[in-house]
Amino acid sequence: MPYEVSPSPVAPISTSRLWTVGASVGVAIAVLVALAFVHPDLANWLLGGAVVVGASAWLLNAPARSGAASAPVAGVPAEGEPDGEAVDLLDRVFETIEDPLLVVSGGEPDDIAGRRIVMANAAARDLLRIQRQGALLVQVIREPGVLEAVDEALFGGVARTTDYTTGGQRDRRWRAWTRPLPSGSSEGPQGQNLALVVLRDETDARRIEMMRVDFLANASHELRTPLASLSGFIETLKGHAREDVVARDRFLDIMAAQADRMGRLVADLLSLSRIELNEHIPPSGRVDLDRAASDVVDAVSVLTQEKGVAVDLDRGEARASISGDRDEILQVVQNLLDNAVKYSQPGGTVEISVRSDLSFDEAWAPRLTGATRLPLVTPDRASDVLYAAVTVRDHGPGMAREHLPRLTERFYRVEGQKSGERQGTGLGLAIVKHIVNRHQGGLIVESAPGLGAAFTAWFPMVVERREMRSA
Repeated sequence: MPYEVSPSPVAPISTSRLWTVGASVGVAIAVLVALAFVHPDLANWLLGGAVVVGASAWLLNAPARSGAASAPVAGVPAEGEPDGEAVDLLDRVFETIEDPLLVVSGGEPDDIAGRRIVMANAAARDLLRIQRQGALLVQVIREPGVLEAVDEALFGGVARTTDYTTGGQRDRRWRAWTRPLPSGSSEGPQGQNLALVVLRDETDARRIEMMRVDFLANASHELRTPLASLSGFIETLKGHAREDVVARDRFLDIMAAQADRMGRLVADLLSLSRIELNEHIPPSGRVDLDRAASDVVDAVSVLTQEKGVAVDLDRGEARASISGDRDEILQVVQNLLDNAVKYSQPGGTVEISVRSDLSFDEAWAPRLTGATRLPLVTPDRASDVLYAAVTVRDHGPGMAREHLPRLTERFYRVEGQKSGERQGTGLGLAIVKHIVNRHQGGLIVESAPGLGAAFTAWFPMVVERREMRSA
């Protein structure tokens, strides 16, 4: 008698089970397709993945849909497992994307508080400090344009791209893509409308774009005068002054000065562009502010001796260790000292003082009695942070109140600068401002006519020193 094999009955998958799997795969395909529009460079890969996920889910669930019974086959996962693998594949892709991704749900259009984050990938969780799901959208994203775009995607089926800027000491520029996702059946657990939100940090790209525009505009404007002078003197030397030895030597000296001015201008523009490009990246080094001030004083000693200006340095009693980039901190002190020497009369004195272990209020306190005081850079107040400050004070003519707010503007010069009385590019304080801003520090100017000027730059101290002091 032949051996007969009876087919083992397999329970069909319930309608709710099929709906859940189908909705998950549908959302997976929709996310991959939406990401293909956001990332054109990965479009082929993402669209191919959507096709593979959809086709795999359809083929592997064909027996379950028809209700036919079949015997288990070696190497083929059991009932429901293929769908789980497809969703798991999507989940790994979702977590790997470097841009923050959010899947947002919404019930009623009027219920603003009902916009909840259904899924958030690792980049979004790190950026917004949220859990994978359950957070309220209005609590983590407060930009009205983005919230409006999410509503249009949820209830209007409209895809939008929104640019916005986050506030704070260092502005960051973002671009948000909002795309509608297929909504589930009203009978299912995911019956609410869904939308995909993709965030991309475009700070670097915008900074590079602005750097190019500003560099071209500033260079063309500021180089026009020295280039015109050089062209005029060259024509004169080629003409009637060809044989005039005295005039030729005088013109060559002027041409050398103009060429030197152009060199300093280009160097300052490049330095400013580089600093602005990295302004949003906190420095990771360690600098002793008192030693940096001493090194700058030694470096400019020849210049101060030529002008007959004495520099009085007070390094303080304690080591002033700050978190920062040494080259940029040296540039801050040198630019402030150069300005002070420039505006000091022969025989005058420039005073430099370094103080450490200052609270926010102590660093903010005035240094020059009877002068107008204006903050040029203000850090976020923090009660547990100590600061180290360097103050550079001159006894020059001082500045009127109306000049102070514009001191850190590019190429802004107080009286006497445009006439060539004092050499300078007008970029020194702009460079100082951006360096201080990058180091999360503060910058204050105090001045009045006849009282000279005092500039104070203060920076957060290293964590180890703050812990030692509190202990």
